[in-house]
Amino acid sequence: MIRLEANAKINLGLDVLRKRPDGYHEVKMIMQSITLHDELELEESAESGIHLTCDRVTVPTDETNLICKAAALLLQEREIDRGVNIHLTKRIPMAAGIAGGSTDAAAAMKGINELFQLGFSLEELKERAVRIGADVPYCLMGGTALSEGIGEILTPLPEIPDCHILIARPDLEVSTAFVYGNLKVAELTEHPDIDGMIKSLEGQSLEGIAARLGNVLETVTVQAHPIISKLKEEMVRSGAMGALMSGSGPTVFGIFNTLEQAESAYHKMLEGRSAGTVCLTRPAQNRS
Repeated sequence: MIRLEANAKINLGLDVLRKRPDGYHEVKMIMQSITLHDELELEESAESGIHLTCDRVTVPTDETNLICKAAALLLQEREIDRGVNIHLTKRIPMAAGIAGGSTDAAAAMKGINELFQLGFSLEELKERAVRIGADVPYCLMGGTALSEGIGEILTPLPEIPDCHILIARPDLEVSTAFVYGNLKVAELTEHPDIDGMIKSLEGQSLEGIAARLGNVLETVTVQAHPIISKLKEEMVRSGAMGALMSGSGPTVFGIFNTLEQAESAYHKMLEGRSAGTVCLTRPAQNRS
């Protein structure tokens, strides 16, 4: 039996540089894993095939799940005909812009590689992970990183100073395809200061990081769902040093310097019922 944690992520900065001829968008992002996580348990099965179960009935457990796709990719490449049982304990909200599916896929790749002693290096796993999803290579690495290309070019960065992060996900669905499909890259007039963010990380300035939070996808998602702006404003009023939408949304996070402020904002958010899912978390270190 192998047990693995699959950490969620937030985007401290997300910029889109251009749309490529193949339809993919080139990005420049700063990714940060957080301690909010799912758990995967893997063990060999007497029956061939991939058998996925989950503690939430709303989570698909067939071949459409990224866990199954990731496991199948490695098993087929190494021509492994033995079966595997995988159980997912789901804590990360689904379709939330914090890589819940991608991090599960990354954990599955690590688990399959270890369980069947396939011998893939981390770099080899990352090369294959981009076939599953743009965030999966990063989720294999975790920690604080600059992500470029379509998400497959990763550069480790100094860890963010310790802080408290409030996560709030409103009860609405956001399609990543819709957001990128409606993003007018050529018309963007403001871009996040990614280089300045990197300097703030190097200088371990939490104030500098919070001041440079930025996500160009807000130009689409916030217009469609104004509740996202309200959640950001609510966090700042409650003492957040800065607040931002993560990924394509709808999750909003706020960075707090003290636990007291973060807990106060957490309770206010719960009382206001403006978000269906609210939780407190912290930055997670690179454990690859």
